[in-house]
Amino acid sequence: MRPAILNPLFAPVTALKGVGPRLGKLFEKICGPSVVDLLWHLPVDVIDRSHRPTVATAETGRIATLTVKVDSHLKPRHPRLPWKVRCSDGTGALFLVYFHVKGDWLEKSLPLGAMRIVSGKIERFNKETQITHPDYVLDPEGLDTLKLIEPVYRLTAGLTLRTVHKAVEGSLARAPELPEWQDAELMRRRAWPSWHRAISSAHAPGKPEDLLPNTPARERLACDELLANQLTIALLRASARRVPGRAIKPAGDLVTRMLRGLPFTLTGAQLRAVSEISADMAAPGRMLRLLQGDVGSGKTVVAFLAMCNAVEAGGQAALMAPTELLARQHFTTLANLARGSAVAIALLTGREKGKAREEILARLASGSIDIAVGTHALFQEGVEFKDLMLAVIDEQHRFGVEQRMALSQKGKGVDILAMTATPIPRTLEMTAYGDLDVSRLDEKPTGRAGTKTSIVPVERLSEVIAAIKRALAKQAKVYWICPLIEESEDSDLAAAEERYAALRKIFGNRAGLIHGRMKGAERDKAMAGFASGAIDLLVATTVIEVGVDVPDATIMVVEHAERFGLAQLHQLRGRIGRGDQPSNCLLLYTAPLGDTAKARLAILRESDDGFRIAEEDLRLRGAGEVLGTRQSGFEQFRLADLAAHAELIPLARDAARLALERDPALETPQGQALRTLLYLFQRDEAVRYLRSA
Repeated sequence: MRPAILNPLFAPVTALKGVGPRLGKLFEKICGPSVVDLLWHLPVDVIDRSHRPTVATAETGRIATLTVKVDSHLKPRHPRLPWKVRCSDGTGALFLVYFHVKGDWLEKSLPLGAMRIVSGKIERFNKETQITHPDYVLDPEGLDTLKLIEPVYRLTAGLTLRTVHKAVEGSLARAPELPEWQDAELMRRRAWPSWHRAISSAHAPGKPEDLLPNTPARERLACDELLANQLTIALLRASARRVPGRAIKPAGDLVTRMLRGLPFTLTGAQLRAVSEISADMAAPGRMLRLLQGDVGSGKTVVAFLAMCNAVEAGGQAALMAPTELLARQHFTTLANLARGSAVAIALLTGREKGKAREEILARLASGSIDIAVGTHALFQEGVEFKDLMLAVIDEQHRFGVEQRMALSQKGKGVDILAMTATPIPRTLEMTAYGDLDVSRLDEKPTGRAGTKTSIVPVERLSEVIAAIKRALAKQAKVYWICPLIEESEDSDLAAAEERYAALRKIFGNRAGLIHGRMKGAERDKAMAGFASGAIDLLVATTVIEVGVDVPDATIMVVEHAERFGLAQLHQLRGRIGRGDQPSNCLLLYTAPLGDTAKARLAILRESDDGFRIAEEDLRLRGAGEVLGTRQSGFEQFRLADLAAHAELIPLARDAARLALERDPALETPQGQALRTLLYLFQRDEAVRYLRSA
């Protein structure tokens, strides 16, 4: 049950005075449906009305607040012309200009001879000083009601700034004084105000600097949100740890044989990860581990050896991938790694139907399949394992927690190994994967020739095509990546097909096309043709971003590289440079480039360290965009900026852990305050985990 003290904040926004159903829908669009969502909708800028010049000294283009006398009304000769009101202050004349306005209303609000305070942007037109549609026209006695520093909020069509101001004022009037959940010493050390004072101050900036993330009010609110996040993660982790696991302790003969059969030597990072995973599997509790690796760092081999542990112990393992293309790629890789052994591997996706599917399901249930590779089809109803010990989830951020848990429920105390080829900044790691232990693969396998990255203006497209023609003559393989122009599969598809048609005119049947809306069999045919050499130039969308492995591919062209995020460009680039031949990545851009786009492309040219690139991506774009998190399972923060507030994350994590160590059920007064915090940030699910403790 949510504490009653919070109920006024969780009323619909239409409960506020002046907010009807129409405005309610607009507020829901920009911030959310409840009063509390308006509290989290902080100002993004300020309008400074404190400049009080005379008419003669008012600067063009600047917002000014002037005291003037109404001299005359200049009525328009034609309805399309503006109505002007001439005012003056002894130093000069100021014209107030109104379009499409009722004159009788103006004559009543601006009577001749009256003194008025006027605020708006100063303009000069035909040597006249004027303000078009002033923001405020007040009686001198009403000066106290004018905010000289006015907060500016994000708007949407149909919402005015004044409407948002009134709604925010209404939401602040409903905000109660809440019990303090932050540590008293931390509050004193950082000079943080109470929650109520912080939220009030954040909505009443006195100067532009008050909008910065490191102000006491904004910093405190960010830490509140991060503390709610870290408490939730700690409770999830504790709940998961309470589920008994199984101690998987094989002799290790199978892993030893597999290692001997590998045509390469594992890197130190891979050996370390194998050791960490084996120790987790041997422990009595369930393994919940994330295997993070840069592109081409060899995660699949590490996961395969973990699966061999489960197989040697008499159980089964499953590897779930987000796309059919990636699942088939994994199946091929694992089948090659297991060649010559008795380990039975099968593939199960939505494409396996009829008798073939029934046979796979029967073999899974009987235990004659050791390792199952597939898509979400693996956790659907009707899929039964004889004894699933280990579930490996690839590209973890593309699956929800529910899907992860559904696969783990196909057995008893199933160990979970999540994998991602997207290096995650430490700050995001703590806020998104805090419930998992982490292994990092930060070394590249030996024998890789590396990739040179060049930044090329689109005006040199003909030179790029000529260079590709020369490369194809030397049996090179080339990826040509087309951008996502809008958040639309159709526009993505159109861009790829248009480029494919143009390149096919030049290169004929040597060019192929692959995109996400092709049928599975068509995609497989295109990829198989590219891998075998029937196709040398593959035009693709970002469907090839993750997991596709064609070691012979040595050239990549990325069109409109400025439209991609750093991490995504790094992922795409990782499709080449996987063999022993030097590779080249050409980033085509359209001028002019903004400062952020320039910095992004420069970093990519300088570095191939995915972890450094991920940190830079977070710094340049913010957590809401990095790694495609708006479309994934990563949390979106309303008050915390993970780049600006990075130092607060470990503080929040330590505070959450300490609170639960001292008071696991959150029953003390401080614990009750923390429960209120969880409900305030709508972490009702976390409180349910608390109750089941």
